[in-house]
Amino acid sequence: MLTWTKNLKGLLNLFLQSNCPLCQRQTSEEFCQYCVKQLHSCQLVKPSSRWQESIPVFAWGMYSGSLKRAIATMKYENHPQVARPLGQWLGEAWLNSPQRNRRLIVVPIPLHPTKQKKRGYNQAALIAESFCQTTGLKLKQNGLARIQETEAQFGLSVSEREKNLAKAFALGKEFHRCRPDVPVLLIDDIYTTGATAKSAVEVLHQCGIAVEGLAAIATPVKER
Repeated sequence: MLTWTKNLKGLLNLFLQSNCPLCQRQTSEEFCQYCVKQLHSCQLVKPSSRWQESIPVFAWGMYSGSLKRAIATMKYENHPQVARPLGQWLGEAWLNSPQRNRRLIVVPIPLHPTKQKKRGYNQAALIAESFCQTTGLKLKQNGLARIQETEAQFGLSVSEREKNLAKAFALGKEFHRCRPDVPVLLIDDIYTTGATAKSAVEVLHQCGIAVEGLAAIATPVKER
């Protein structure tokens, strides 16, 4: 019976195999084992090295190499499944950190509805879903809403990014109905200058909602 079950599992894996989005090797997971190894080489030793900044930041990896490629593949090449392992790894790192707080509400940074419709999904929301499945934290997908469609942040200076994102967010429908009585942990794919996080935090603070910080898959800033 055990041998039959093992053979059946092997056949199922054979039929369920797809191509790794990063290298096109066949795999039954989101990434092949080779690319998993490459991605983990981007992992930060101290994901909480930026936790003492004005907006505390917890980041899983360095925004370079395979991790940079994986995030671009997820966002621009229609591979939403990439969010699941990335969110899981972020969640595992969070559980192993001294910053972990069991009484938090997780809120993903939202996309503008027009951009989300075009892409088909919000990568931050998918990461947040996997993160919460790993950590057991409560997820509020619509805690924030994006009310202004901003231009791409790439290539803009810090001041241009802040101006671009001014008044980009508003309180989402879930928090309109019931304000949380515990702090919010924001989730995003990348944390760069902090302009996006700053704009989101300002909206929450104006509504009397505390913010624990932001957890991101990657940051371009090296560990200190």
